[in-house]
Formats: sequence, C-alpha cells, structure tokens
Amino acid sequence: MNICVFLSAADLDDRYTVPAREFAELLGRGGHTLVWGGSESGLMKVVADGVQAAGGRLVGVSVDFLAAKARANADEMVIARDLAERKALLLEKADAVVIMVGGTGTLDEATEILELKKHGKHTKPVVLLNTAGFYDGLRQQFQRMEDEGFLPLPLTDLVFFAKDGVGALAYLEETAGLQ
Repeated sequence: MNICVFLSAADLDDRYTVPAREFAELLGRGGHTLVWGGSESGLMKVVADGVQAAGGRLVGVSVDFLAAKARANADEMVIARDLAERKALLLEKADAVVIMVGGTGTLDEATEILELKKHGKHTKPVVLLNTAGFYDGLRQQFQRMEDEGFLPLPLTDLVFFAKDGVGALAYLEETAGLQ
C-alpha cells in the first residue's frame, strides 16, 4: 500500500532518527510504498533510505524550488509547481497518512490533511507518530478543540496518536487493511 509520510527535512538527533529508521524498515519489509516529499535531506532521507533498504518502493513529490534536493534514485519522482499542488499530489497518491516530527511545513501538511478529512474530502486513516512526546502539546490542543465544540467529528475519527512505529503500522493495518 502507499503510505504518505509528512516529516522534516532537517538533520535531527537520534531520539528522532532511530524511531524514524525503525518505522521505515517496517514499511519496507511490509512491501509498502513510501510516498513522501522526495527530499534527499535530513529525516526525509533517513526514512527513504530505510524503506528502500528494506525492499519498499519510493514515490517522491518534490516542488519546483526544492527540485535540486530531490532523491535521484526514487522509483518515481514528480515535481509540483507549488506547495499546494504538492500536498494534493501526496494525498492523491496515498492510501494512508503518517505525520512524523517536523516544523512548520509538516504542521501545515498535517492540519490541511485533517481539515480535508473533517470535511469529508478523504477518508484515509491519519496517524500522528508522537515520537518522544513531540506532539503532546498538539494532542492537548486538539482535545481542547473537541471538548469546546470546535470539531464536528470526534477527534478519534480524525487522527490516531501512535507512540511508536509499530503502533502506527498496526493501526493502519487495522483501519486500512494494509497487508
């Protein structure tokens, strides 16, 4: 299955790279395809390397102004005009979405994917991989939004918070039939 992963292109320390590599190896060994931003930098590279080394496929969707950083040996690489087109293509090519640690770009992708799901524009499972408690504050904010009536759907219908890659993949297998 095609699993879109939104994540950072920054170089990060072991508390983030080790779990990311482990998740990538699970995806690759499971025969899944990584659909990702296509970068050959930072955590994006770590995950792509892990998936590819474990036998998975790579489908990248880069963007014009980052095309020079796109991975040369991906199985497929698409260059989008802008970030909006990139996000649309990533979602279109995916059966499920996993959001890993990242900065404002990752947060933008995460909130757009959740907003589209909230409005019924897709029904794909979405997982926030909460490595090292990175998304604890966001989870608290989402819970407050639900508690105070800002979400028309239960939070559990929008997103699943997983503490590790094993939990993330188990959820996806259960909800999307990923085998």
